[in-house]
Amino acid sequence: MKNNSSLTYNVSLLIGDAIAIIAAFTLAYILRVSIDHHRLSASVHAITYITILFSLLPFWLLIFALFGLYTNRVYERRFNELGRLTIGSFIGILFVISYSYIFNVAIFPARLVTVYAFVFAVLFIVISRTYIRGTRKQLFRYGIGVNRVLIVGDTKATNRLIEAMRNVDVTGQKVVGVVGGLKNKLKTDKDCKVFVNFEEATKKLKKQFDSIIQTELYSKSELNDAILSYAQENHLAYGFVPGNSELFVGNIEADLLHSIPIIAVHQTALIGWGKVVKRLSDLFFGTIFLVVSLPFMLVIAIAIKLDDNGPIFFRQTRMTRYNQKFMVFKFRSHKAELSQYGMTTEEAFRKLGRADLIKDYRQLGDRLPNDPRVTRVGHFIRKYSLDELPQLFNVIKGDISLVGPRALVPDELDQSPQKNLILSVKSGLTGLAQISGVSDLSFEERRKLDLYYVENWRFWEDLVILLKTFWVVLRHKGTRS
Repeated sequence: MKNNSSLTYNVSLLIGDAIAIIAAFTLAYILRVSIDHHRLSASVHAITYITILFSLLPFWLLIFALFGLYTNRVYERRFNELGRLTIGSFIGILFVISYSYIFNVAIFPARLVTVYAFVFAVLFIVISRTYIRGTRKQLFRYGIGVNRVLIVGDTKATNRLIEAMRNVDVTGQKVVGVVGGLKNKLKTDKDCKVFVNFEEATKKLKKQFDSIIQTELYSKSELNDAILSYAQENHLAYGFVPGNSELFVGNIEADLLHSIPIIAVHQTALIGWGKVVKRLSDLFFGTIFLVVSLPFMLVIAIAIKLDDNGPIFFRQTRMTRYNQKFMVFKFRSHKAELSQYGMTTEEAFRKLGRADLIKDYRQLGDRLPNDPRVTRVGHFIRKYSLDELPQLFNVIKGDISLVGPRALVPDELDQSPQKNLILSVKSGLTGLAQISGVSDLSFEERRKLDLYYVENWRFWEDLVILLKTFWVVLRHKGTRS
């Protein structure tokens, strides 16, 4: 395509990564050989060290490419990028070590050089990418590298696209024209022009755009063909937004059936081997987390019992994959008389004599800043989400997953019009809603995040969500105290 800003950015990242890796290995060598005067395990001359490093560098960068570190799906998501960079760098170090072992060539003068090189590589690459990203945004402010978009269509999706691309400094996308827009009262910028038809747009804009996004497929196929042909003839990027977006979510596979192209749409990407990998990771990480948390669980159980001598656990029927019901266990954080099995929130408030709080509780997204039902110990364990720890047993058992949509009671889930899609995967101990700040999100917003997770599941995303969960808990964000 004519606008090569994205390619230029990818190449810049590639060069920046290469320089960062060279700098990391060089500094590691200097620190261990020139500054640290302890005995070396092998005599490796600096020229030999650097020569071998340069010869292996392309393979290291290839590993990064296989991890998707040069695609826009990754480099705009910083936490995801950091995780892949760390794992990719670790594999890169293992590759260099393997080369040394297989070919019986001494590369590192001391084992500590590998540790230094790994740490410096991750650090320098993050710094390099941060600088390149910042430079790119500065260029966007001057209109350099901005992708100019012509939107064709008069649908609600048109307005959503305009809004999504409004901040040019961040997105690098600028809507320069819209074909249609008479029915939906477009909220365009003052320098965005609205045209009656595609022919008028091409004449007046005089090819001053790089991409065409079609949000409305016309009933006359020749009109659609003309737009696509124009994009191809002028080497412009072309895409379209399907009218029924529900058909194009989740896992999409294109195949041929007797030479006829067929697109298969699955409810979620979490199918086949994905389910196997997710279950194995649940067992592996869930077991580790359970073993580590057992001492804390014992202390919490004793504290709850000493607080009001009531039951230690709160149990409730929740929903998980394929509409299956299961019994979830949590540490009791509410007063004993208000935590009876089967008691609804409304019943608990009425029993407490505070029926006036029911409306506030629902309006605030099923939470209250100072919930009178919560005990002293309950406030603390909810603040740090420690009440959720017993659900690790549910994870090991297979009722739920470590990461997934929030497990809800049947009545709550009935409020969601797309509950069947949410229940196409196992519910989770944590998820996108939890790391996005549960306290600040409405019920509808949380369900939207659940739907996004179901439709766009990736194994790497699960790891990122787990890491972010620890960070959110430590910062007390997303808690319900």
